[in-house]
Amino acid sequence: MTTRAIMVAAPRSGGGKTTLTLALLAALERRGLRVGAVKTGPDYIDPAFHAAITGRPGLNLDSWCMSPDLLHEVMQAACQDVDVLVVESAMGLFDGLSLPDGQRGAPSDIAAFFGIPVLFVLDMSGQGQSVGPIAKGFAQWSPHVQVNGVVLNRVASARHERLGREAVQAAGLPVYGALMRQSGQTLPERHLGLVQAREHGNLAGWLADLADKAERELDLDGILAAAAPLPSGRGMYSYSPAGLLPPPGQRIAVADDAAFSFLYGHLALFWRRAGAELVPFSPLADDPPDPSCTACWLPGGYPELHAGQLAQATKFYAGLRAFAQTRPVHGECGGFMVLGQGLEDAQGVRHGMAGLLGHTTSFAKRKLNLGYREATLVNDGVLGARGARLRGHEFHYATVLDGGADAPLASLRSGIGEELGMCGGQRGFVSGSFFHVLATVAEQAQEV
Repeated sequence: MTTRAIMVAAPRSGGGKTTLTLALLAALERRGLRVGAVKTGPDYIDPAFHAAITGRPGLNLDSWCMSPDLLHEVMQAACQDVDVLVVESAMGLFDGLSLPDGQRGAPSDIAAFFGIPVLFVLDMSGQGQSVGPIAKGFAQWSPHVQVNGVVLNRVASARHERLGREAVQAAGLPVYGALMRQSGQTLPERHLGLVQAREHGNLAGWLADLADKAERELDLDGILAAAAPLPSGRGMYSYSPAGLLPPPGQRIAVADDAAFSFLYGHLALFWRRAGAELVPFSPLADDPPDPSCTACWLPGGYPELHAGQLAQATKFYAGLRAFAQTRPVHGECGGFMVLGQGLEDAQGVRHGMAGLLGHTTSFAKRKLNLGYREATLVNDGVLGARGARLRGHEFHYATVLDGGADAPLASLRSGIGEELGMCGGQRGFVSGSFFHVLATVAEQAQEV
């Protein structure tokens, strides 16, 4: 069966995209459909919620970071044995870099590239008929992006719904339901977004309630009819599609617990397809990396929330230090923080870390660092050869108190080419930075 797809998008962040996406996935899965999900843009947290429902890896599509080949391969993987694919948009539908369409990292790039129709969710808080002009404006903004219908969100009453529905219909768009405002439906958040799916004690119950809500308040048949068949596959899977970061080793010890969970799903998926084995371990449980592995990867996450416990993980640190004497160890963002000399928590208490790099970081002195990044490697290392270019992003509040004396890992540019200076550190087999990698860059610029 050909996979049908629909994108859930909104005018802005915080409009209800994740709630609607999860409600759709839960309700359609309850109907017996094989559901899949993808998130546009850099994001670890929402795909983990998708995975909790679908039982499939959480995947991302990004038009700035990823080559067309890699986009196609990720989409093909997302559609394997899937009847309905729900693509959750990041930010607002047309939000992205100030670059030509197709290269901006905007959700609209992905909708246009794959021909995915958009289900537009409109938050009715503080407004009534004004949702009509908003819907009409978004629907007419680009001839390459098709807005197929609207779901009203945070609706206060039957009268409120009628005002919004009539206005949207007057704009020439169908309304596929109205999610009524009610208490108890909001997922808790913290500084990097939603609290992780793995940390919810009753996630299954909450998702069942969302499925009930979707069945009561959404036109699920209409939404399914609005979803469009995706083009047929491009043949066999590529084990190393253009733009993919190669596996850092044959057997990769990957830190995986509440403090280290931000590993992009497409990296793990294609590393395995390339023949690598990922061996999880938990620093919070004081586990060392498996000594039979050939590389160690410390993903981002929330080590700042567990700094005291990590500081007592003596077996983890002893094993990590022994590992690093002969094999590569790389840390991204939170993993980079743990590779340093110390980490200052939100209360200003300093906790000793691995000491494999010379920097010290602080979560007490917070500053938001957010945006796309292109990194050019300064020296050969586990991420590639000197001069190799990688694309990804930064998203953290931690600051560097002391940069140490290590060689830098890479020079950084913003998504629009602004020079941002050097980042990270590299010493022997150990490397790390706040930069999260999604893909590599070919010598010639890629266009979507």
